[in-house]
Amino acid sequence: MSAEKEQGAVSPELLNSGQMIAAAIFLLLALFMATVVPTLEIAWVTAILLLTIYLFAFEVVGVDVAATTVMVLLGLTSILAPLMGLEQGLVDAKHLFDGFASNAVISIIAVMIIGAGLDKTGLMGKVANFILKIGGTTEGRIIPIISGTVGFISSFMQNVGAAALFLPVVSRISARSGLPMSRLLMPMGFTAILGGTMTMIGSSPLILLNDLILTSNKTLPEVQQMDTWGLFSVTPIGVALVATGILYFVLAGRFVLPSHRGEKSEASGLMEYFDQTYGVEAFDLYELEIPHQSPVCGLSVDELERLYRMRVIGVNKGDGVRVGTDAIDRNLGIEAGTLLGVLSSAAEITNFAEKTGVVLKPVLDLFADALSASKSGIAEIVIPPGSSLIGKSARDLWMRKSYGLSLLAIHRGNEIINYKKGGVRDVPLKSSDTLMVHTLWSDLARIARDKNFLLITTEYPHEELRPHKLLPALIFFVTALVLIFMDVRLSVALLTGAMGMVLSRVLTIEEAYQAVSWKTVFLLASLIPLGLAVETSGTAKWIATEVVDLVGGAAPWVIQGAIAVLATFFTLVMSNVGATVLLVPLAVNIAIQVGADPAVFALTVAIATSNSFLIPTHQVNALIMAPGGYRVPDYMKAGGIMTLLFLITAMLMMNLTL
Repeated sequence: MSAEKEQGAVSPELLNSGQMIAAAIFLLLALFMATVVPTLEIAWVTAILLLTIYLFAFEVVGVDVAATTVMVLLGLTSILAPLMGLEQGLVDAKHLFDGFASNAVISIIAVMIIGAGLDKTGLMGKVANFILKIGGTTEGRIIPIISGTVGFISSFMQNVGAAALFLPVVSRISARSGLPMSRLLMPMGFTAILGGTMTMIGSSPLILLNDLILTSNKTLPEVQQMDTWGLFSVTPIGVALVATGILYFVLAGRFVLPSHRGEKSEASGLMEYFDQTYGVEAFDLYELEIPHQSPVCGLSVDELERLYRMRVIGVNKGDGVRVGTDAIDRNLGIEAGTLLGVLSSAAEITNFAEKTGVVLKPVLDLFADALSASKSGIAEIVIPPGSSLIGKSARDLWMRKSYGLSLLAIHRGNEIINYKKGGVRDVPLKSSDTLMVHTLWSDLARIARDKNFLLITTEYPHEELRPHKLLPALIFFVTALVLIFMDVRLSVALLTGAMGMVLSRVLTIEEAYQAVSWKTVFLLASLIPLGLAVETSGTAKWIATEVVDLVGGAAPWVIQGAIAVLATFFTLVMSNVGATVLLVPLAVNIAIQVGADPAVFALTVAIATSNSFLIPTHQVNALIMAPGGYRVPDYMKAGGIMTLLFLITAMLMMNLTL
């Protein structure tokens, strides 16, 4: 995604011929709709609705900018109403910014903070490590594990909360497995939405449904009274939908999920730089297990590195993982059963394993967390004039043990000395030497304050985990969940947990602000006035009536399908709660007219309002958009098929199980 798109600016290359043609088509469609709608107010709302869809679909500007622009246009109608032929604006200007204080927006801010707090304790890193341990690094195994877990969790809590909770987990899994975030976040987000259909408390429409049924019963004769739904009445439907979503991404993910090549090319470009500057070809981290009778047994770490031209970064002799400062002594002996994390090239590590019989693990296992990209990596350091290290070698300084720096190479003028050639740690350091080292980011942050070093690498994850804050973090997380189950307003319950994280110093207030994706906040808050305009102007009711008139004489299951499609459309352009409130009474009346079960038709609406995958208007889709680097066409490509699968699966399961 270009910088212009991210910032929402319009550049000439974005206004291509395809977008101009599409704009002309949308304009003609708006003019045509103006001739068939019953009122001028509905005509204007329809035109703004089409403008929104156009801006989202063709990304003339960023989606957050598009949504904010539409909100401003709705506000200006209060001034331009006489010119538009209206008595008043489409939205009361006094309520234009109510979205920023809405239950949904405050809730999503709170869950972002809660997720960041849990991540700060290291809990999410452990969860990610567990998933990697059982799922490996293959997309086909990781996606079902993540998606299935999130789907289950979202059946008992708001789906946006489940998605936000696992966002840092997916980030860590991406860093450790090498899989782009864009390949993992969309399956997680979609199944979080689908998981909300597994119980009657999994989504706002299902929570609201029984109240709407009781309200409708007041106007119905006793013989047509509807029973309310039990907590697990929808579970077979929800399980089928979640399973469908997981299977869809496992089988078709390679075709529909975006993969951002830029992430890989950047890494390869970095390796090319290291090769040119330090003469070190492509290398990686590997995990080895030393078996009995291996010639490696009895060697010291220092001897192993000298003989086989590799760097030992981590050691575990059954007493825990040792990495970083004061962790690995070069005289440390290697015994049978020792686990090593080493830095080497693929060819050399394979050759080493064949010669010595050591067990080369396919992926990092025990060292996956400690040596993840978020905690360690390659850095460049200069020895400045006046440093007390000048004239001393890395061996003299016990550099790895004292500073947590594993020296890989020295660049000195036209001379390059690296660990492949050997002896790099025996070379006395000189002023202006540039060192290439592997280090933990926590160690690098510490030596950044040491006047004996001058850091070239300044952009690295400054992650300060607070494992001692795990207990208060869990207490406030559980408190938020308990309040939700006690029917406390969602935003209040979640904000209680979020502020608890800050007050207990799991997070600083600055870190809490940084945890919030303000792009997501503006996207959601700015769309709420549009939903209000669609509902209050009568546009939603008019569309619903037209659809019903169109299929009124068809079989009951066809009419039920039309209601599901209608609910799907409405939830894309207005809140799912608003769509449910509007369509449930209509669906009940239609069911009675055609002799169908009104409770099932009402449930059809509440289920179908979770079918929100085409554009990022659902809170979950908006949440994952920026971290995944997604564009609207990405949602339309993957979400289009998911929308059809949802409708087919939901209709089949409702007609087979209810």
